[in-house]
Amino acid sequence: MEQIPLPSPIHYELILQLLERQTMLAVNQNPDLRHQVTQLIITMRKAAVQQKRLEEICQSSDMSVDHRWSINHHNAQKVVAPD
Repeated sequence: MEQIPLPSPIHYELILQLLERQTMLAVNQNPDLRHQVTQLIITMRKAAVQQKRLEEICQSSDMSVDHRWSINHHNAQKVVAPD
């Protein structure tokens, strides 16, 4: 079965929590910045939903999803050197 590498869903959640809990508080007094952060939050929510749809399409197409935690993530496959 073929695998498609995608970001782990936790990445979206972490970014959204940062934007909603900290960034929004920091820009609360500036309507222009608050609007930009709101738009960024909306975009991140859309991206998370779109990835979920992609994962569903992959599953129905016999492709599995390999959630990556970093760009350096590698499958835990060991390479055995020939003797």
